[in-house]
Amino acid sequence: MKTIEQFNKYVMHSYGRYDLVLDKGGDVTSVDEEGKKYIDFGSGIGVNSLGYCNDEWVEAVCSQAKKLQHTSNYYYTKIQADFAKELCETARYTNMFFGNSGAEANECAIKIARKYSFDKYGKGRHNIITLKNSFHGRTIATLSATGQDVFHNYFFPFVEGFVNVEANNIEDLREKLDDTVCAVMFEYIQGEGGVNRLEQDFVDEIFKLCAEKDVVTVADEVQTGAGRTGKFLCGDHYGHKADLTTLAKGLAGGIPIGVCLSGEKCANVLVPGTHGSTFGGNPIACAGGLAVLNTMNKDGFLDDVAKKGEYFREKLMALPEVGSISGLGLMIGFELKTKDAHDVAKEALEKGLLVLTAKEKLRLLPPLTISYNEIDEGIKILTELLS
Repeated sequence: MKTIEQFNKYVMHSYGRYDLVLDKGGDVTSVDEEGKKYIDFGSGIGVNSLGYCNDEWVEAVCSQAKKLQHTSNYYYTKIQADFAKELCETARYTNMFFGNSGAEANECAIKIARKYSFDKYGKGRHNIITLKNSFHGRTIATLSATGQDVFHNYFFPFVEGFVNVEANNIEDLREKLDDTVCAVMFEYIQGEGGVNRLEQDFVDEIFKLCAEKDVVTVADEVQTGAGRTGKFLCGDHYGHKADLTTLAKGLAGGIPIGVCLSGEKCANVLVPGTHGSTFGGNPIACAGGLAVLNTMNKDGFLDDVAKKGEYFREKLMALPEVGSISGLGLMIGFELKTKDAHDVAKEALEKGLLVLTAKEKLRLLPPLTISYNEIDEGIKILTELLS
């Protein structure tokens, strides 16, 4: 445990970490310092979308690192242009802003929404509706947007201008979406909030009311996007495309990235000097992102993600300890009838399986490239733990 002792001496204790030192990985398997292998059903909280060290991804990232690792955003790079084109065409958006994380992408969306309203209507129309139980990041602004009291402590004062609405409560939405509101920001599936899906009629009402009042719709797809639910964007399941959509996590396959995608409505809101990022659009991140998109755009890839998600659910439903199952595709949350999810996650690690939790649920976000045999191996361990 020398590594852990050294780490804890020099790194702030801002995480509740497991006693596990990961050393390397391949596909869906990670390996610790002592050579023990783990099937990873968490993929770095949905970040390693192509698994560990995917060959095509590694080649793309290493090739770019040998050419140009960084340049100022005062200049252009072809890899950034190529990735932006592919992402806009895949997601069917007009343009984008590059950042480095989901929180940064959401900060950008907040600024765009407020500037859109200011440019068109002037001051006083700046409130943003977010949903109770939501999670949008850990900066001061995105914490303020987050609709969970557990995060609202210590860092007062928070940023004003955020109004919380109960998820799936249409009357609450109608009551609070008044003339002071410039945007409604939401997750189609609340990941950190317990893998809870929004109902179709509630989503329909968001888009209906926002269209009537010229209010910007902001879809936080940091966890649900980039193929996680079996479609490139979770909004495609609902038949809607938000004015702004934020992506991060699995988009670059393991390299920090954050993107705010914009449709025509907000495409020209940001002008020189209104927003920026030193590392946003980093060439290595863009190379990783392009490799991810090239894989996801292959025929049948996203259909397979959806099928694997259904296979997971069938296996889980057969376990007597498993209660309700939520999510879409390979974003899965499930309740346990008698056991504590956090205890099971620790026991799973000891057995060679990495899983996540969300509230009182076990949460699974495996690599999108996971094989059926690897699913079966992990389910076998879960079966033993939950029997």
